[in-house]
Amino acid sequence: MNSRRSFVLGAGGAAVSLMAGKASANSRVRVAVLGINGRGTDHIRGFNALPNAEVVMLCDPDRNLLTERAEQFEAKYHRKVQTEQDLRKVFDNKEIDAVSVATPNHWHALATIWACQAGKDVYVEKPGAHNIYEGRKMIEAAHRYNRIVQHGVQLRSSEAIKEAVELMNKGGIGNVYMARGLVFRWRPSVGHKGNEPAPEYLNWDIWQGPVQERPFTRALVHYNWHWHWDYGNGDVGNQGIHETDMCMWGLGVGLPTRVTSMGGKFLWDDDKETPETLTSVYHYPEQKKIIQFEVRPWCTNTEGGVGVGNIFYGSEGYLAINGYDSYEVFLGEKREPGPKRKAGGDHYANFIKAVESRKTSDLDGPVETAHLASSLAHLGNISYRLGRQLQFDPATERFVGDDDANKMLTRKYRAPYVVPEKV
Repeated sequence: MNSRRSFVLGAGGAAVSLMAGKASANSRVRVAVLGINGRGTDHIRGFNALPNAEVVMLCDPDRNLLTERAEQFEAKYHRKVQTEQDLRKVFDNKEIDAVSVATPNHWHALATIWACQAGKDVYVEKPGAHNIYEGRKMIEAAHRYNRIVQHGVQLRSSEAIKEAVELMNKGGIGNVYMARGLVFRWRPSVGHKGNEPAPEYLNWDIWQGPVQERPFTRALVHYNWHWHWDYGNGDVGNQGIHETDMCMWGLGVGLPTRVTSMGGKFLWDDDKETPETLTSVYHYPEQKKIIQFEVRPWCTNTEGGVGVGNIFYGSEGYLAINGYDSYEVFLGEKREPGPKRKAGGDHYANFIKAVESRKTSDLDGPVETAHLASSLAHLGNISYRLGRQLQFDPATERFVGDDDANKMLTRKYRAPYVVPEKV
């Protein structure tokens, strides 16, 4: 039992009680942003733009990056911000009400669980979890500690996208039987980077977290970890989580019973482990529905005007979602234009609203979406890595009669960074 687990078992209940009342007692929800290289910079802007929230702490294992972001923060917001390299110290800080997790994928679930145990509410970037086991543990932690956990799938706060789902539910394109998720992104070669000593400004132990220890390499830090299985999940588990979530939301389905996925690296000899090109199919035979998901890099066309987004197919037409805040309908054999709308929303504001109300029903992207949307991507990746079609039981969240596939539902954790069986 690690020291963090010992702390939360001893003090978790008191911490929850203290923090549950803090948001309502203060005029602003005090937020710490964990991970500040990529998405974290948007988290800083998003929360600081709200009248009832403020970013008061930045956390990252990279000390140089912390110094740079803190200087930028003070220049823009005319106040200082606290900095910390070790996220465990953020969780122990009683002045923090909520954490916003923008770390690499392999840290998302454990950071969320530890934050819940310490009485913090959580906004967590996609994918919510690095594997299927972790996603279920996130749900358990959020429920046990009565925490507000928002998944960073901004489409769910878009007024236009909400309207699109309602339109499909009312039969606007007839019987909706298929969804496509499209991720056509410009992804160049990352080249080859060898191992080297970790730089002194980077806490390499914390950066690795739950992953088994390995030598430092610039092939991982700061962005290209996305293309390595230990840390990322490829583009279906990166940009694609917005679209896996949208597929399931629009079709009104959970996890599938049959999965098949094929692809590979066809363009470059580089350090990427995950496939550049990937096509996955998720089948729901009892519901007579199917999801097709496609990842393409580099030179490609759009489909129905969509390069990153979703297309839903019904008996009377199809509905295209392009990006995060717009949809268009095309009806009949001649694809005549139907309803369309462009209107966004504020996912950060939605999270803070729920933090203040203490109602999970106020959340547009509750913790369950973090688990399900991420799991759809994981299922496709597991099928790809094993090279065969898989049978899955959504009720047990296990593969049917397949020990090799079931081993890939979780990972071997490195102490003390362990996602516990009992949260």
